[in-house]
Amino acid sequence: MYNTVYNIAMCLMVLTIKFCALFKKKMYYREKGSKQVWRKLSIADKTTKYIWIHAASLGEFEQGRPVVEAIKEKNPEAKILLTFFSPSGYEICKNYPLADIVCYLPIDTPRNARRFINAIQIEKAIFVKYEFWRNILSELKKREIPTYLISSTFRKNQLFFSPCGISHRKVLNCFTHIFVQNESSKNLLQKININNVTISGDTRFDRVVKIAQNAKQFPLIRIFAESQNVLVAGSTWEKDEKIIIKHFNKNHSQKLIIAPHEISKHRLEVLCSKIKRPYVKYSEATEENVAQADCLVIDGFGLLSSIYQYGSLAYIGGGFGVGIHNTLEAAVWKIPIIFGPNYQKAEEAKDLIACGGAISVTNLEEYKKALTQLLNEKNAGEQAGIYVQQYAGSTDLIMNLIFRD
Repeated sequence: MYNTVYNIAMCLMVLTIKFCALFKKKMYYREKGSKQVWRKLSIADKTTKYIWIHAASLGEFEQGRPVVEAIKEKNPEAKILLTFFSPSGYEICKNYPLADIVCYLPIDTPRNARRFINAIQIEKAIFVKYEFWRNILSELKKREIPTYLISSTFRKNQLFFSPCGISHRKVLNCFTHIFVQNESSKNLLQKININNVTISGDTRFDRVVKIAQNAKQFPLIRIFAESQNVLVAGSTWEKDEKIIIKHFNKNHSQKLIIAPHEISKHRLEVLCSKIKRPYVKYSEATEENVAQADCLVIDGFGLLSSIYQYGSLAYIGGGFGVGIHNTLEAAVWKIPIIFGPNYQKAEEAKDLIACGGAISVTNLEEYKKALTQLLNEKNAGEQAGIYVQQYAGSTDLIMNLIFRD
């Protein structure tokens, strides 16, 4: 019964994406990219096996990326297949140089699952964090292909752990091994007799440490930030900006670097219209105008993780919406962090608050107090940096277990 319901849901998903593609840009990209999957797989080298890495979106790819890099470092000749479900991951990473093939994951119908795995020889499959595609995972298990889940977290309110989740949890038995971020996740899995589990932490710690070690340098941003109190606001949404910009417009003792989550022309126009102090977009920056500006608007992708190095402290966006973005990218630079109230699903955010490296705020007044507190607390940024370094090393543990042969 469960399989039938699931397969009907997958067929409905196909139709929904086709319909939404008519008027939603993300779904249009997904539908367009899906049509290229079989052509891309047809060029796979039939004489060798591929290591398959699947990430739902860009955030999950950042967790899987350290493992891909470690695989290629261990064996430069290894063939990598990289798949995504979301356009926000695929569109940015479709030319990722360490992958031999990058494509969308087809919708998980039984036919697609068989066709996908028939199209390419898979040595091992590695899924990142939250991907439980029942037909594909069942097909991998049926063919005895080692399959792993990495950097995963589990919560007691998930369907796996409810009395009516017995059929749903069968998908977990398809994994050869599951690598979880924390002990509570391991305990939850053991309660439902899933024992092939290792606490390995989060590979994002390794990723941000490596980024910091090989950070890009931005001479223009250095000129903008030199000897100044600078707030770097990363991956912001409009609700974040309502607080940040309102305070910034009246607080002339602090400069602002702001990198909105979306950088469409309209989105940037709306953002810039709210800034009342001198600003410049990064794409238009020169030595002269950045020296005169109080605000630098980042209107390009792939820069933020290295830009945090120029900040006195950071604000991480998303906390007034579905959830905060990556706090570790800022914490690794030993700067204190502020974010909105919706951070409960981010273990690292809770840990940063506990160690004194971050503060969560719900309104403008709390934001003002947090700024003052963190700027006066000289040890806050240091604690954030120590926290990141303390939990690095997840990638080595995963690699040693998956590739121990």
